[in-house]
Amino acid sequence: MTGDLPTDALTGCLLGTAVGDSLGLPYEGVSRRRAAKLFPGPLRHRFVFRRGMISDDTEHSLFVAQALLAHPESPDAFAKSLAWKLRWWFLGLPAGVGLATIRACLKLWLGFPPAKSGVRSAGNGPAMRTALLGAYFGEDEDALRRHVEAATIITHRDPRALTGAMAVAVCAQVGAKSEASARPDVSTVLERLKNLAPSDGEWVSAMDKLSVHLASDRAVLDFADSLSLQRGVTGYIYHTVPVTIYAWLRHWGDFRSTLEAVVRCGGDADTTGAIAGALAGATVGLQGIPAEWLDGIKDWPRSTELLREVAGSLVGRKGGQSGLGPVGYPWPAVAPRNLFFLAVVLVHGFRRLLPPY
Repeated sequence: MTGDLPTDALTGCLLGTAVGDSLGLPYEGVSRRRAAKLFPGPLRHRFVFRRGMISDDTEHSLFVAQALLAHPESPDAFAKSLAWKLRWWFLGLPAGVGLATIRACLKLWLGFPPAKSGVRSAGNGPAMRTALLGAYFGEDEDALRRHVEAATIITHRDPRALTGAMAVAVCAQVGAKSEASARPDVSTVLERLKNLAPSDGEWVSAMDKLSVHLASDRAVLDFADSLSLQRGVTGYIYHTVPVTIYAWLRHWGDFRSTLEAVVRCGGDADTTGAIAGALAGATVGLQGIPAEWLDGIKDWPRSTELLREVAGSLVGRKGGQSGLGPVGYPWPAVAPRNLFFLAVVLVHGFRRLLPPY
């Protein structure tokens, strides 16, 4: 894949996010035991009439991409652009928004600048939108960290949120630079990840567990069990990020197996699916994403066609083309789309009240 970089890495990362998000969405909030009963058989789209739709995980990644297209060289201008996208997104009444993000968006509308709008939370919001930054900035470590920090503190100011967001970006960077057929040296990758927060015992312990389980080739479910996540992966960033990284490394170069493993863990499955899909997509490129999963996403106006166009513009911007800004789309259609999405979510909620238990 290296010869096709950055085209495949960026496109695979953004579309991989959408695929993982849409596949994991029906599993959100469901324990792995219940999910096995509600959704037997192979992993496929189950959100509405055997089709998938995206949620805030993909939307936030899209906003990061659009903000990059607007201001690729200034983290401050990038943050301001991203903040305005989050303000207007919040007015579109998105479903399932985390409390920290709600509070941050309200602060943005009250006039707080992006550097002051975040709240003290270690939720996984920042981690779901930073993989694209790792695939985009490549070897520019300073630009990568500054943009990840800018994208994080808009909503989350807890140091753990920045560690998790940086970890996802670093892994996407590794995936974009590596061959899908040959997993990079795991010890080197994990050392980089541990050094993101070397004095944080909880983070270092999670990385050590990850190393031990990889060495013995344990299943993703076993690793989740080691973090006491038998009932599903929570929205805590130190649960979400290690599990998704583990799935990505253990099933290196295999998008399908990566997604099947992480979604089957249950819990916050749309976010774990989105992050794992982003990492695997950056690694294998667009050609490595199962066509039936990608074609099964039926959403609008933030469609897979829009994501492809945005990714293509990012590739052009990275290659030095001028005149490439954010990609337009019919945003007035977002509110009615969100009402339909909410209705489907409510149907899923009522369905979970029924057997099998």
